[in-house]
Amino acid sequence: MGAGMTDVPPLPARPLAIIVLAAGKGTRMKSDLHKVLHPIAGRPMIAHLLASAAELAPQRIVVVAGHGREQLEAALAGRAQLVVQEPQLGTAHAVQQAEAALAGFDGDVLVLYGDVPFVTPATMRAMVARLHEGDAPLSVVLGFRPAEPGAYGRIVSEDLRGIAKMVEFKDANKAERQITLCNSGLMAVRGGDLFEILRLVGNNNAAGEYYLPDIVMQGMRKGRMSAVIITEDADEVAGINSRAELAEAETRWQARRRRRAMAEGASLVAPETVWFSWDTVLGRDVTIGPNVVFGPGVTVADHVTIHAFSHITGASIAAHAEVGPYARLRPGAVIGEKAKVGNFVEIKAASLGVGAKANHLSYIGDAEVGAGANIGAGTITCNYDGYFKYKTVIGARAFIGSNSALIAPLRIGADAIVAAGSAVSRDVADGELRMVRAEQLVKPGWADRFHDAMKKKKRGEG
Repeated sequence: MGAGMTDVPPLPARPLAIIVLAAGKGTRMKSDLHKVLHPIAGRPMIAHLLASAAELAPQRIVVVAGHGREQLEAALAGRAQLVVQEPQLGTAHAVQQAEAALAGFDGDVLVLYGDVPFVTPATMRAMVARLHEGDAPLSVVLGFRPAEPGAYGRIVSEDLRGIAKMVEFKDANKAERQITLCNSGLMAVRGGDLFEILRLVGNNNAAGEYYLPDIVMQGMRKGRMSAVIITEDADEVAGINSRAELAEAETRWQARRRRRAMAEGASLVAPETVWFSWDTVLGRDVTIGPNVVFGPGVTVADHVTIHAFSHITGASIAAHAEVGPYARLRPGAVIGEKAKVGNFVEIKAASLGVGAKANHLSYIGDAEVGAGANIGAGTITCNYDGYFKYKTVIGARAFIGSNSALIAPLRIGADAIVAAGSAVSRDVADGELRMVRAEQLVKPGWADRFHDAMKKKKRGEG
């Protein structure tokens, strides 16, 4: 999400470990869901962070949990080792909980935050690379310049390379509070030094906590300097602590994704109304109308048109297909080349073959629709009996008349015709016409006599 760093040198051939701090209670979220599991673009914020971190090929990943650790354990599913901080006594204390998990590790350590999910891989690489420059800093701090420095900790640095002092806002004097270079909290540290220097950190401060940035000052007392690098994009290190901040992060992510989509060759008629998922894949010359929403798992090929107010999740759409307006594609929908899905059509776990059409007011579930088939308005596949799902197979070039009910399991042959208004429960052979309707009964004059009788009754003449 952030612009991150550019022209970063290759990382040295040293092992890398990543510690992600996620022990906070997240009380401002007012949620039963762990703070770092709240989604942005359909993906938990910590998963965004871990995906970026994975690009550095870390040897070990340790997540420090506290409140809601059972949720984290289930969500991480073996992607990281979980350790517990109890009680929560500050960020330095949190990092110390990873010591056993990193026993025997000899490399570099990157400390990240689960609620700061959009640090780019380039920035992470830049932090680690800075550790290995000629002045050999003990640690590297990621600095930034927010529009409103507020209560962030400040970094005192005359040359914007070495750090003269780190100070939390609560403990800063008036002059230090005027500094605009702030501490993001993210750090890279030489693994051989990390836990040794952490033992020297105390809690003699306004909050009575053990602060991770204090390792900078402790290192200076030992004759070891630390360095700062500065991200150009303050949004990259924006923490998410409330529902409002979550919404703001979503807004920023979506804005960037829309710009990327257009830069890569898609046309968005009203960009600010289109919502993407973290994994949406778009081809070139795709046209997307207003108020289209992509859920996870969507792939759109070249030259596809998606009209307004369509909602698409877990679907693939082949080249030159057309979807919407007001279409809903649910997981397992596979739309073939040049196929058409029209207004108020819902498709779930079903495929439309090349050139097939379902233009109006239909539900197609657990089905295969052959190439060139035409599904009339109001047609539904009756695929569920309350206990099991059944499949409907419609052959190539078949024509299904309007307002038909196809009761699965069912197979309709190639070139077959189902007459409008039919409820079909038995297979239809290739080229066959199937009409399933009750015989029409005609009673001439009956309606006139009925109206006359009812009018008299209403007037009290009956």
